[in-house]
Amino acid sequence: MVEGVIFDMDGLMFDTEPLWTDAWYIVLPEFGIPEVPPALPDAMRGSSGETSYRIMRSFIGEDADAPAIWARMKEEVHKMLERGVVKKPGLDELLAFLAEHDVPMAIASSSPHTIIEMDLNNAGVRDFFTYIVSGEDVERAKPDPQVFQVAAERMGTEATKTLVLEDSLNGVRAGAAGSFITVMVPDMIAPTDEIRALYTRECKDLFEVRDLLAAGELDA
Repeated sequence: MVEGVIFDMDGLMFDTEPLWTDAWYIVLPEFGIPEVPPALPDAMRGSSGETSYRIMRSFIGEDADAPAIWARMKEEVHKMLERGVVKKPGLDELLAFLAEHDVPMAIASSSPHTIIEMDLNNAGVRDFFTYIVSGEDVERAKPDPQVFQVAAERMGTEATKTLVLEDSLNGVRAGAAGSFITVMVPDMIAPTDEIRALYTRECKDLFEVRDLLAAGELDA
């Protein structure tokens, strides 16, 4: 069995990525940007901090007030999430399996702490996670592996014996860069040839992750 499991959150645990996409269409017009560049939502997935600002400006202009736009985005999504989140298939079953086998679990998400805590509490799964690392806690966003490295350090596990679960391309890049056992469970973006060469395994849902763990097929 792996020493620990690190979960991404949006798109992996909860069906929240469409909310972030919808928020762009609400927020950008407020800043005088009437059209949302079609590739912007996908490019922003899994990013945070200065990385997110650079990506945003590359799509909507170097003069854009990226920090203000991102703050407004988080505010809008927070309002949407107050109504609750939809769990991804197999989440409860995977969490129960890991808890039964005393495998430590951590969250490593680009979302702010306030949103992470709200989502976990609303979904009734907060108690499974002793460690939470947000994009606010690290200097370098995914695809840099820092957020996963911090989570593994807090759990006291070795990267090569720690499972990272991700749905985003940058998340897979980060897991691979940190030498983690990296499993992709695609959500809104399908893996590319580059990503297939990086991840350890692709699973259709979290039920499959649980079954592979039970069969010992994801051990280091």
